[in-house]
Amino acid sequence: MSFTGNFEDRLMIRELMDTYADGVNQRSTEIWGSTWAEDSVWNLTVVPGMEEVIGRDNIVKGWEQSMTLFPFVFMAMTIGYIHVTGNTATARSYTAEVAVMQDGTDLRPRGQYDDELVKIDGQWLFKRRKFTSLHGE
Repeated sequence: MSFTGNFEDRLMIRELMDTYADGVNQRSTEIWGSTWAEDSVWNLTVVPGMEEVIGRDNIVKGWEQSMTLFPFVFMAMTIGYIHVTGNTATARSYTAEVAVMQDGTDLRPRGQYDDELVKIDGQWLFKRRKFTSLHGE
Protein backbone atom coordinates (compact mmCIF):
# COMPACT_ATOMS: atom_id res chain seq x y z
CA MET A 1 0.00 0.00 0.00
CA SER A 2 1.31 3.42 -0.95
CA PHE A 3 -0.14 5.31 2.01
CA THR A 4 0.39 4.18 5.59
CA GLY A 5 -0.07 5.72 9.01
CA ASN A 6 -2.64 7.97 10.58
CA PHE A 7 -5.08 9.41 8.01
CA GLU A 8 -5.17 12.86 9.62
CA ASP A 9 -1.37 13.10 9.51
CA ARG A 10 -1.32 11.99 5.86
CA LEU A 11 -3.89 14.66 5.02
CA MET A 12 -1.82 17.29 6.84
CA ILE A 13 1.25 16.24 4.84
CA ARG A 14 -0.73 16.47 1.61
CA GLU A 15 -1.79 19.97 2.61
CA LEU A 16 1.86 20.83 3.33
CA MET A 17 2.77 19.78 -0.22
CA ASP A 18 -0.12 21.82 -1.60
CA THR A 19 1.06 24.80 0.45
CA TYR A 20 4.57 24.39 -0.98
CA ALA A 21 3.20 24.45 -4.56
CA ASP A 22 0.92 27.38 -3.73
CA GLY A 23 3.92 29.30 -2.40
CA VAL A 24 5.71 28.73 -5.71
CA ASN A 25 2.68 29.69 -7.79
CA GLN A 26 1.98 32.80 -5.71
CA ARG A 27 5.69 33.64 -5.55
CA SER A 28 5.22 34.01 -1.81
CA THR A 29 8.32 33.68 0.34
CA GLU A 30 6.11 33.64 3.45
CA ILE A 31 3.93 30.76 2.23
CA TRP A 32 6.76 28.74 0.70
CA GLY A 33 9.14 29.32 3.60
CA SER A 34 6.54 28.19 6.14
CA THR A 35 6.82 24.60 4.89
CA TRP A 36 10.39 24.05 6.12
CA ALA A 37 11.72 22.96 9.53
CA GLU A 38 14.37 25.23 11.05
CA ASP A 39 17.16 22.64 10.57
CA SER A 40 15.97 21.33 7.20
CA VAL A 41 18.03 20.36 4.15
CA TRP A 42 17.15 20.98 0.49
CA ASN A 43 18.95 18.88 -2.13
CA LEU A 44 18.31 20.65 -5.41
CA THR A 45 20.92 18.79 -7.45
CA VAL A 46 19.85 20.31 -10.79
CA VAL A 47 20.97 23.80 -9.74
CA PRO A 48 24.72 24.37 -9.32
CA GLY A 49 25.44 25.65 -5.81
CA MET A 50 22.19 24.29 -4.40
CA GLU A 51 23.12 20.61 -4.25
CA GLU A 52 22.76 20.73 -0.46
CA VAL A 53 21.37 23.82 1.22
CA ILE A 54 21.20 23.53 5.01
CA GLY A 55 18.85 25.46 7.29
CA ARG A 56 15.50 27.12 6.60
CA ASP A 57 16.98 30.63 6.35
CA ASN A 58 19.53 29.54 3.73
CA ILE A 59 16.91 27.53 1.83
CA VAL A 60 14.51 30.47 1.70
CA LYS A 61 17.27 32.87 0.67
CA GLY A 62 18.36 30.53 -2.15
CA TRP A 63 14.75 30.14 -3.32
CA GLU A 64 14.21 33.91 -3.36
CA GLN A 65 17.35 34.40 -5.45
CA SER A 66 16.33 31.62 -7.85
CA MET A 67 12.83 33.01 -8.32
CA THR A 68 14.25 36.30 -9.66
CA LEU A 69 15.36 34.34 -12.76
CA PHE A 70 11.77 33.48 -13.66
CA PRO A 71 9.07 36.11 -14.32
CA PHE A 72 6.57 33.23 -14.44
CA VAL A 73 6.48 29.85 -12.70
CA PHE A 74 3.68 27.34 -12.26
CA MET A 75 4.00 24.10 -10.28
CA ALA A 76 1.57 21.18 -10.03
CA MET A 77 2.26 18.29 -7.66
CA THR A 78 1.04 14.70 -7.48
CA ILE A 79 1.66 12.45 -4.49
CA GLY A 80 3.22 9.01 -4.98
CA TYR A 81 3.22 7.82 -1.38
CA ILE A 82 3.17 8.96 2.24
CA HIS A 83 4.37 6.76 5.12
CA VAL A 84 3.77 8.13 8.62
CA THR A 85 5.44 6.69 11.72
CA GLY A 86 4.65 8.75 14.80
CA ASN A 87 6.09 12.24 14.39
CA THR A 88 8.18 11.42 11.33
CA ALA A 89 7.23 10.51 7.79
CA THR A 90 8.63 9.85 4.34
CA ALA A 91 6.93 10.74 1.09
CA ARG A 92 7.41 10.93 -2.65
CA SER A 93 5.80 13.45 -4.97
CA TYR A 94 6.04 14.30 -8.64
CA THR A 95 6.09 17.80 -10.09
CA ALA A 96 5.21 19.30 -13.43
CA GLU A 97 6.34 22.87 -13.86
CA VAL A 98 6.25 25.59 -16.46
CA ALA A 99 8.72 28.42 -16.07
CA VAL A 100 9.64 31.35 -18.27
CA MET A 101 13.15 32.73 -17.98
CA GLN A 102 14.07 36.42 -18.27
CA ASP A 103 14.97 35.96 -21.96
CA GLY A 104 11.59 34.35 -22.71
CA THR A 105 12.85 30.75 -22.82
CA ASP A 106 10.18 28.26 -21.77
CA LEU A 107 11.19 25.48 -19.36
CA ARG A 108 8.91 22.49 -18.66
CA PRO A 109 10.69 20.26 -16.14
CA ARG A 110 9.18 17.13 -14.62
CA GLY A 111 10.65 15.93 -11.38
CA GLN A 112 10.46 13.87 -8.24
CA TYR A 113 10.78 14.92 -4.61
CA ASP A 114 11.81 12.37 -2.00
CA ASP A 115 10.97 13.80 1.39
CA GLU A 116 11.64 13.30 5.06
CA LEU A 117 9.12 15.12 7.24
CA VAL A 118 8.80 15.92 10.92
CA LYS A 119 5.85 16.93 13.04
CA ILE A 120 6.71 19.81 15.39
CA ASP A 121 4.10 21.27 17.74
CA GLY A 122 1.33 19.61 15.74
CA GLN A 123 2.56 20.93 12.36
CA TRP A 124 4.17 18.84 9.62
CA LEU A 125 7.27 20.37 8.02
CA PHE A 126 9.87 19.32 5.49
CA LYS A 127 13.03 18.07 7.19
CA ARG A 128 14.73 17.09 3.92
CA ARG A 129 13.60 17.47 0.30
CA LYS A 130 15.63 15.90 -2.46
CA PHE A 131 14.70 16.83 -6.01
CA THR A 132 15.54 14.59 -8.96
CA SER A 133 14.89 15.69 -12.52
CA LEU A 134 12.93 13.10 -14.49
CA HIS A 135 12.57 14.99 -17.77
CA GLY A 136 13.34 18.41 -19.15
CA GLU A 137 15.43 21.24 -17.84
